[in-house]
Amino acid sequence: MKSLFTTIMAVTLFTSCVQTQGQKVNIPLGIKGKGTANEAVATFSEGCFWHAEIVFQSLVGVRDAVSGYAGGTTTDPDYEKVSSGQTGHAETVQVYYDPSKISYETLVKALFASMDPTELNRQGNDAGTQYRSIAFYKTEKEKQIIEAEIRRITDAKIYSKKIVTEVIPFTKFYPAEDYHQEYIYYHPENSYVQNVSIPDFLAFKREFKGNFK
Repeated sequence: MKSLFTTIMAVTLFTSCVQTQGQKVNIPLGIKGKGTANEAVATFSEGCFWHAEIVFQSLVGVRDAVSGYAGGTTTDPDYEKVSSGQTGHAETVQVYYDPSKISYETLVKALFASMDPTELNRQGNDAGTQYRSIAFYKTEKEKQIIEAEIRRITDAKIYSKKIVTEVIPFTKFYPAEDYHQEYIYYHPENSYVQNVSIPDFLAFKREFKGNFK
């Protein structure tokens, strides 16, 4: 993920078709702009935010997922600073969703289904505190939903190791640079996208019993 990036070109389609490993994969694109009056926002960290974007944007009821940084102490984070591991921030997505179409509980289930919550300060080969997993909550009810899902996974013995995902109150979200937004959609040829992001996304779609677009 630390390669140089090209400028994103504007397009009008809401999905792009990626050819990988002999199959075509439709990549969802978020819808920018103002949502409905009852739109809600959830905030999650689960490693690379490119991956998190398409995970949540693939679900019916999610309008957009914006890549950014949260969970740290600095007030001016950018990609280079966060990548140093010195800011305390993690790569994060803000998920804009319609609660009448998808519940916060379903989003939390999608979070835990799309990553390994037992990996400390990493996801796969992406290592560092900026890749740690965090479920941010804004209300006591959201905290209870997150903790209930952790108990469910623990009781089901899905993992042999302890879940280390942080459950912390939300404070501030900082949008990432423009070139990170919808990166997989615009750069399907990228080797990281081809070899990591897309396979992880396909595994999520196979395993998660969600309502996909």
